[in-house]
Amino acid sequence: MSQRRQFTLNTEPHVAEIGSTELLFQPEVMGAQFLDAYEDLQQTQKQLGVDMNDLARVEPEKLRSIVRSLRVFLARLMLPESAEQFARWDVVQAGEVVESFGTPEEAVEHADGLEDAAVVDAGMQLPDRVLVELLEWAVELYGGGQRPTGSSGGSAAASPPPGTRGRAASPSKASTRARGR
Repeated sequence: MSQRRQFTLNTEPHVAEIGSTELLFQPEVMGAQFLDAYEDLQQTQKQLGVDMNDLARVEPEKLRSIVRSLRVFLARLMLPESAEQFARWDVVQAGEVVESFGTPEEAVEHADGLEDAAVVDAGMQLPDRVLVELLEWAVELYGGGQRPTGSSGGSAAASPPPGTRGRAASPSKASTRARGR
């Protein structure tokens, strides 16, 4: 007998309300988009030698780099208008914005080719606790509530090997048995 199952795709953006600002996140993240963005965030952490579970001993410049990478990660999951508002680095020359970029690296690269240009963080400034809450929310939305990679304790326990008997009584044994058969 054939089976039929209907799958629904989210079409309405997810909304993060921060004060009077609404940031719109993609309704669905296709393919490996979330995993790629998350892996980039983890790579930055590894390159800096930062343990996200112990930020108390992190040097301020490394912490700034982590916050920037976190903002870029979150922006990659947002709709373009929200991403521009949330994570934007402007190249400024003679007091005028010459160009805006979604990552600080792109902005620095562009500014290097200009005389007396500077990079200014023009994105949304938020307390670290809000950024962490946004990260947790994004992981819940797109990663099924678990951190998708890494050796954290958030991974599900392994399934028992095939053929291993459980300790619960089977429904057939729980019913009344006929004696003498």
